[in-house]
Amino acid sequence: MEELDGEPTVTLIPGVNSKMKQMCFDWGPGEMLVCETSFNKNEKSETEPGCPFIYIIRKDIDVYSQILRKLFNESHGIFVGLQRIEEELTGKSRKAQLVRVSKNYRSVIRACMEEMHQVAIAAKDPASGRQFSSQVSILSAMELIWNLCEILFIEVAPAGPLLLHLLDWVRLHVCEVDSLLADVLGSENPSKHESFWNLVTILVLQGRLDEARQMLSKEADANPSSAGMCRILGDLMRTMPVLSPGNTQTLTELELKWQHWHEECERHLQDSTFAASPHLESLCKILLGDEAALLEQKELLNNWYHFLVTRLLYSHPTVKPIDLHLYAQSSLDLFLGGESSPEPLDNILLAAFEFDIHQVIKECSIALSNWWFVAHLTDLLDHCKLLQSHNLYFGSNMREFLLLEYASGLFAHHSLWQLGVDYFDYCPELGRVSLELHIERIPLSTEQKALKVLRICEQRQMTEQGKYREFHRFYGEKRLADAASLLLSLMTSQIAPRSFWVVFSAEQTYELMRCLEDFASRRPVWREPGVQRLQEDVENTKLEMLRLALARNLGRAIIKEGSLEGS
Repeated sequence: MEELDGEPTVTLIPGVNSKMKQMCFDWGPGEMLVCETSFNKNEKSETEPGCPFIYIIRKDIDVYSQILRKLFNESHGIFVGLQRIEEELTGKSRKAQLVRVSKNYRSVIRACMEEMHQVAIAAKDPASGRQFSSQVSILSAMELIWNLCEILFIEVAPAGPLLLHLLDWVRLHVCEVDSLLADVLGSENPSKHESFWNLVTILVLQGRLDEARQMLSKEADANPSSAGMCRILGDLMRTMPVLSPGNTQTLTELELKWQHWHEECERHLQDSTFAASPHLESLCKILLGDEAALLEQKELLNNWYHFLVTRLLYSHPTVKPIDLHLYAQSSLDLFLGGESSPEPLDNILLAAFEFDIHQVIKECSIALSNWWFVAHLTDLLDHCKLLQSHNLYFGSNMREFLLLEYASGLFAHHSLWQLGVDYFDYCPELGRVSLELHIERIPLSTEQKALKVLRICEQRQMTEQGKYREFHRFYGEKRLADAASLLLSLMTSQIAPRSFWVVFSAEQTYELMRCLEDFASRRPVWREPGVQRLQEDVENTKLEMLRLALARNLGRAIIKEGSLEGS
């Protein structure tokens, strides 16, 4: 038996003492009904349960969030577009297209995150504010993970450009520095601002050396005694070798230049060039990639993966993708220092740095509250031909399994189910049968919804769901004899699912009963025994069943119409 990855989440039912009473439940496609029974473990019968309520536990509550519904709607268009252009994706253009699709997904996540952030700020009560802020953190983590996967698995950036991508990754997700920069520059005397040196340090930690040099020039202008040191450190920042996009120099040339530059930084430190200024000396140590100096800036680094990228920038700028996991693990260990354990996000990022795609998907499935993220990321990675060898033992591949789970969750919602149809369509193995099972469970609360469901069935040649639309057309055209005949076929053969059965008004039922009798009177009389006689018996049985069904429907309709008139 497969070992569980961790203890399952416990959901507490208000007012229920599970130690004293037993629970009964019933599963649905997207939710579970739970209630307390009158049975107790002490075998003492009670007339009524202590908690006389039925609770609905939803598997995927995110589909009911107004903001996240925008995420589902927008990403649906991206998903369908990707499936349709699959045949056109070839060669170099394929990679560019897939990267563009990935960025589109991330832009949707960020848009929802920003909207959720505004809602959290505007929340009137603390509880709602905390709930929205928590959702912002989850969306931010999703975008962080997706962005890293894009760099490592879709861009497949080689040594050199890899570090540039990782720097952009960190800068995008540690964005407090921009507001701090505006705050300091907006002050009367920036170099005297209480956060001035924190700002300069953060800029250096993020590799934003041009901006750091500009800040040092303000310090030099305000303090002539430190002007020489600021100029020297600024020159070191300016001359640091960096592999910029479009640069034709080789990695070997970059490594040689970087080594000379590194030795120059070391020489200034040994010569005590910056000894008179602890801040400047600390910055020089950071440029040298000194681990102790970096770890002193834990509060400014915020997290271990920022520490990792800064460490690579100033110690291993030409790191190869294959070596990333070594630096990632050691950076995590150094940053945590044994004081705390890795969080789920840390494990996901580590798995990505180890290029273990399946572990990334597994950890995300456990940690995140819905299937949206893993379904769309897995589909995109599958288009990158990265999951071809990973089939599941129960008849589907990982991509299809996750898309089916996501689509099933959408079908639990009163309107998002329409998006789920397309996800089922693009699951070649089990998608159609899953769609048939789910579409039968859709409550046809309105005529418009019923027609929408039937149009979907017609487009996909679902003939059994079928036939009901044809009945509806006959009835609408007043071809009542044909309608009665088809209704007879539908109900007696049990082709139409119960969700498609309708309650006609009393007047409509009388019309159908009249047409049924007219139809019965025109049936041919079988004069030969044997098989034909048997067929006549079957037809008579069907007629009696339909007469009974219409009689019952007439009773329900009369009661319903009478109660409406009385109210």
